[in-house]
This record gives sequence, structure tokens and C-alpha cells, in this order.
Amino acid sequence: MPIDYSKYSKDWKLRSKFIRFFRAKNRCEVCGAENYKPHPLTGSKVILTVAHLDHDIRNNSFFNLKAMCQKCHLSYDAKHHAETRRKKRIDKRQTVINF
Repeated sequence: MPIDYSKYSKDWKLRSKFIRFFRAKNRCEVCGAENYKPHPLTGSKVILTVAHLDHDIRNNSFFNLKAMCQKCHLSYDAKHHAETRRKKRIDKRQTVINF
């Protein structure tokens, strides 16, 4: 799913670049996989992303951001994504019941 950058702060691209290239030195801050190289575990090409540790895209504090490879980012977000899907299912059921 594409990211809707209009929801992010105006300086998001600059913050993201700072985190990935300067602070993280072009490596995943969790597992150390190097950007644009094969991942040591999966062999897939690493593309660094920047995760919001509290899952709030409005909180762009440098303490809330971490450079992660796709594997680490998806693992980090898995519980949050499952909870979001669960809430959407419950909301959908409540909407059906209310009619």
C-alpha cells in the first residue's frame, strides 16, 4: 500500500534522510543490514525505512524515529497492525448491528 505523505510533517523527507544516512550510517538500527545490499538473512535487497516507534506519524521527535530494514520494520509493526485490523473488524460488526 502506498504511503500518503500528505499526512506527514512538511520536513518528513529531510528527517527521514537524516535518520537513515547520518544517524544510522545507512544501516538498519536493529539488525545492521546495509541499505541497498542483500539482507544477511533473507537475501532480498534492503531498503531502509524510518519507523515511528509509537506508531504516531505526527510524533517526529528524533527519539521516536528509527531506521529499519523492511524485515525489522514489519516485525516491529506486526502487533500494532494486528490490533488495528482487529479494531476495524469490531467496528465493522458494530456498524452492521446498529442498522
